[in-house]
Amino acid sequence: MRVALAQLDIQFGDPDANYQQVEVAIQRAAEQTVDVIVLPEMWNTGYALTRLNVVADDDGQRTRQLLSKLARQFRVNIVGGSVAVARDGHYYNEMLVIDRHGQLVSQYDKVHRFGLMAEDRYITAGATENVFELDDVAAMGVICYDIRFPEWLRKQAAQGPRVIFVSAEWPTQRQMQWRLLLQARAIENQAFVVAVNRVGSDPDNQFGGQSLVIDPLGDLLAIGGAHPQLITATLDLAQVERVRGQIPVFEDRRPELY
Repeated sequence: MRVALAQLDIQFGDPDANYQQVEVAIQRAAEQTVDVIVLPEMWNTGYALTRLNVVADDDGQRTRQLLSKLARQFRVNIVGGSVAVARDGHYYNEMLVIDRHGQLVSQYDKVHRFGLMAEDRYITAGATENVFELDDVAAMGVICYDIRFPEWLRKQAAQGPRVIFVSAEWPTQRQMQWRLLLQARAIENQAFVVAVNRVGSDPDNQFGGQSLVIDPLGDLLAIGGAHPQLITATLDLAQVERVRGQIPVFEDRRPELY
């Protein structure tokens, strides 16, 4: 599986500019002949949470239409990062996953809201898992703060996904934690981690990028810088079975105790 990570500088509260740059980024990634393109968190609005009534995507329609069109056009799978969505009088931080045929294969609302960036005040928490298949490869997706909850990832990883996709707006001052947490999630779940972080700034935060691709042993296959860029990597999915066969952590679990 060849993946492309679109590390973007998201324009604060400007959906039109962001949809335009995502379309360009997907086109450029598709030119690299990849299987999956991954976008960062809240790419349509940034954390313009006080303006969600104006900038959030109504039921995710604009996002679905754009990503479905591009997926069909370029015959590529898209892990659509996440976008601010308005639905039934609430706002969600929502990940949409679209297959090569333009079909929606997964829809996930971020479960863990990050209080330091006021998500708990404006965003409604999700309550469902996010395990899916792309090109017959079992995968899962989580969003940013979710990675601080290993029990949430393990609950889903126990279903067998070989790739964990992560979309984030992770601030620069906690960049070291970003890398360490993601390497731990890869090692303990014996899966590839494909994690996209944004760059740039908003009125309250600076974001350092360093998007990562990590193998099931925790080794770095690719790392981004602190500027907008496209990062690509090839995942040897057979490595997952080799690693899980050597140390069968899923078979050795004692879920009756914890």
